[in-house]
Amino acid sequence: MNDNFSCDAVVIGAGTVGLAVARKLAMAGLETMILEKNEHFGMETSARNSEVIHAGIYYPQDSLKARFCVRGRDLLYAFCQSHGVGHKKLGKLIVTTHADQAGKLAGIAKAAADNGVGDLQPLSKAQIATLEPDLFAVEGLFSPSTGIIDSHQYMLALLGGAETHGASLARKAEVTAIAKMPDGYALQVANDGGSFVLNARIVINSAGLWAQHIAGLIDALPRRFVPPLRLAKGNYAILSMKSPFQHLVYPVPEPGGLGVHLTLDLGGQARFGPNVQWLENNDPAAIDYAVPPSVPQQFAPLITKYWPAIREEMLTPGYSGVRPKTAGPENPNQDFQIDGPAVHGLPGMVNLFAIESPGLTSSLAIADHVAGLVS
Repeated sequence: MNDNFSCDAVVIGAGTVGLAVARKLAMAGLETMILEKNEHFGMETSARNSEVIHAGIYYPQDSLKARFCVRGRDLLYAFCQSHGVGHKKLGKLIVTTHADQAGKLAGIAKAAADNGVGDLQPLSKAQIATLEPDLFAVEGLFSPSTGIIDSHQYMLALLGGAETHGASLARKAEVTAIAKMPDGYALQVANDGGSFVLNARIVINSAGLWAQHIAGLIDALPRRFVPPLRLAKGNYAILSMKSPFQHLVYPVPEPGGLGVHLTLDLGGQARFGPNVQWLENNDPAAIDYAVPPSVPQQFAPLITKYWPAIREEMLTPGYSGVRPKTAGPENPNQDFQIDGPAVHGLPGMVNLFAIESPGLTSSLAIADHVAGLVS
């Protein structure tokens, strides 16, 4: 026989965005339960990324990504300062490696300005060489507001903030059905071989790779409000020596992603990636996170365009992540999709789809937006 529990709000998914939303709802005085199907929080997309705090440069003007990234970046830096979360504002170099890329650089600068990112600095070849002597570039842009973060520390701080305000996290808790009730929703939840029913007025679907699956469980949600799911895998390679670079280095973007770029962790370890590999099987349960041993061989010729000294043997296969998208390579500028009651007509229900990069940077801004949809 199922046990029955009640709360004000349920957040499905304990990744970066889910935890930020739960914290926001709890701070608003709502009794909030976080349901996570995995053994620990943040084990999927939130744990498999570049850990970059993005400035908000690349996204189409007035898109959710542009708005939430710029706003979220400022909120995130302030949060890290006030909560002791490890981070560094290293800055990023966006570089061209041959003359016919100059137009792309100008386009990036315009997109940044349109989004309210007014601190980009154009750099000549000589200026880049002064900042990074080992880097080859024809010209570039410097983004001083780009940084890096310890994403695990960040999620710990978000969870701690949520719990301080009364929220609870249920791990290994998988939602199997969601029924619309007169005063809210009844969620069937499988947990450690048993099950329980959780009743709530507000339900936030922040399940990341599994958001479409969760939306499909909502009995009152018409199927036209469940977008298709496309999965794009990105592999990373690790530099097996001390990095000569002090800043993040990005070539001009490629379709579907930002190219095989150089990022640093807080210990100074350099990693390259991700590439973009569209998966044929769009079932999250079928994802193989293994990094092919050929990745160093694939990456080295791309990296050598901006770091001529790189050699294949200096790279080792690292880790991989998968981005949840709602369209394939034919639509590289697809936006976040956040559907609240005004979209689908279900009070207290919000579905978040395609929350990929810059989701980590945008998380606090997304949380503000989601809370506003159900307040």
